[in-house]
Amino acid sequence: MIRFLTAGESHGPMLTAIIEGIPAGLPLVSEDINGELRRRQKGYGAGGRMSIEEDEVRITSGVMNGLTTGGPIALLVENRDWKNWKEKDIKPMTTPRPGHADLTGAIKYGYRELRLSLERASARETTMRVAAGAICKRFLAQFGIVIGGYVVQIGGVKVRWTERFSLDDRIANAENNDVRCPDPLISDEMHEEIRQAIIAKDTLGGVFEVVALNVPPGLGSHVHYDRKLDARIVGAMVSIHAMKGAEIGPAFENAGKRGSEVHDEIALDKAGENLTRKSNRAGGIEGGISTGEPIIARVAMKPISTLLQGLNSVDLATGETDRTTYERSDFCAIPRAVPIGEAMMALVIADELIQKIGGDSLQEMQPRFEALRQARLSDLPMDNAEWRFGYE
Repeated sequence: MIRFLTAGESHGPMLTAIIEGIPAGLPLVSEDINGELRRRQKGYGAGGRMSIEEDEVRITSGVMNGLTTGGPIALLVENRDWKNWKEKDIKPMTTPRPGHADLTGAIKYGYRELRLSLERASARETTMRVAAGAICKRFLAQFGIVIGGYVVQIGGVKVRWTERFSLDDRIANAENNDVRCPDPLISDEMHEEIRQAIIAKDTLGGVFEVVALNVPPGLGSHVHYDRKLDARIVGAMVSIHAMKGAEIGPAFENAGKRGSEVHDEIALDKAGENLTRKSNRAGGIEGGISTGEPIIARVAMKPISTLLQGLNSVDLATGETDRTTYERSDFCAIPRAVPIGEAMMALVIADELIQKIGGDSLQEMQPRFEALRQARLSDLPMDNAEWRFGYE
C-alpha cells in the first residue's frame, strides 16, 4: 500500500523522495516534517556536517491547501554543502574503509572511484526516510497511534532501570538530553563515554528502542513469511545504515529462559470481557500479528566506520597497504538514529493499517478503524463443535 523511494547523494545538490499510498484528506504542512528533520540533526557526538545543514523540506506534489490529495507526495531537501563541492576538484579515493560500502560497492557496480559508493551509501540518505516517516506519523496520529524511541546503550554504558519509567515517560524524557536517554543519571555516563571516544579519535555504537503505542490487534499475518509484522519491522530497522541487528521485545534475553518465564499469559479483565496480558515479553507481536500491546523493537548499531585515526586497508590503485583517510562523520550517531528508527516503524505500521482497513480517504478509514475486531470475548465467537478438514 505505502511505497517510498529516495534519491540523492551526500554531497549532491539535493535529496528527494516520493511516498505513495497516503490517503486523501490528511492535514499536512511542511512543518509537520521539518520538526522530525530537526530531531534527526540533534545529538551529542554528531559530526561537522550537522553544523552546515539546516534541513527543510519542500512539498512539490500530493498536498494542496494543507490536505493530501491521495496522489504521490514528492519531497525535496536541498543540500547546503553542495555549494562547497560543485566547483571542487575532488581527490581520488582509492583506499576503501573497513565497515563501509566502499569496497563492496566497487565490487558490485565496477566503480573506478570509491566515492561513488560513499555518496549514495552515506547516512545522509536517511533525511528522506525521516521525511517520509513524518508523514506516516502524522497519519497514524489520526488513529491515536504514537511512535517514539529512546537510547538504552552507548558503548559499554547501558540503562539499568527495571520498570521505573513507563513507555510514555521514556519517549518524553529522551527529548530532554542530547543523548536521547530517558534516565538522566545514565545519560551523564553516556555523555562521558562519547567524550572519551572523541578524545581517542574513535567511534561508538549502541542500542536504541522504538515503540509503537495504541496499535490495534490484528495487523500483520501468520500466513505468509513476507507479511509477518515482526519480520517487516526487523527488516526495516536493519535497512538503516550501520544497523546490524534488531529484535522484537527482549528476544535474545528470552532465548536463555524457559517458556514459563517468557510467554505472556492471557486473562480476562474484571468485567469478564476484555482479554488482557500482565506482561509484554513478546514485544507486542505473536505469530507475526500485533497483539494490541505496545510494539517494541530493539536495534543494534555498530560504531561508525569512518575514524579520525584511520584503519589499515589496501590502496586499490597501487596494491599497497595504506591507512584510510578521514571523511567527515559522526563520532556516535546513536542519538540521531532514534528518529530514523521511528520513521521506519511508522512506515511499516501505517502500511499495515491501510492494508487492514482499506479506503482511499481519511474520512473513509476512520469509521472502519473504529469497527476493527478487538481482543474481547464478544468479538471472538467460537463454534465449539467438532469439525473435519474436508479435503478431497
